[in-house]
Amino acid sequence: MTSGFAVLLRGVNVGGGRKVPSADLRAVAQDAGFAGARTLLASGNLVVAPGTSGITGPDDVTHLVRAGLRERLGLDVDVLTLTAAELAAAVADNPFPEAARADPSHLLLAFHPHAPTPDRLAALDPARYGVEHMAWSGRVSYTWYEGGVGTSRLTPAVLLRTLGVWGTARNWNTVTRLAALVEDPG
Repeated sequence: MTSGFAVLLRGVNVGGGRKVPSADLRAVAQDAGFAGARTLLASGNLVVAPGTSGITGPDDVTHLVRAGLRERLGLDVDVLTLTAAELAAAVADNPFPEAARADPSHLLLAFHPHAPTPDRLAALDPARYGVEHMAWSGRVSYTWYEGGVGTSRLTPAVLLRTLGVWGTARNWNTVTRLAALVEDPG
């Protein structure tokens, strides 16, 4: 089977927010004609292969999944789709290899629909919010929350307000698992 796509939902199944059960997410993918629909954890991670969907790229996957979630669950959810090559590059470009080895649950990769503008990036000083280490590679940010994610003041709301572009984050362990699954989605 050819490589698949990793589909990341933003802001679901965290806290008391919007719920997208894994079974419904897989059903949305199957209804759209994707093959090998699998979810990882219960936090909006889906891996699919093209199947009979007739897709031509990640934008098509995003559109079909987002429309399916609206139709099936009545939810308007931000969806981002990554190719196997994009995930592999995100893993390879990690500027914090020590954190990946010793502290993988506190190393978060945030995937954005596009990179923030240079002036927006210049306005962000992660050290202002605590002991955070941050770097960028294209539209992927790498943040090592050395003091812990839950206690950091560098929140998704701060990032959205400062950068002007939303993102959806996964820890290092989840990203590497997704990268392995997307290489062999069936």
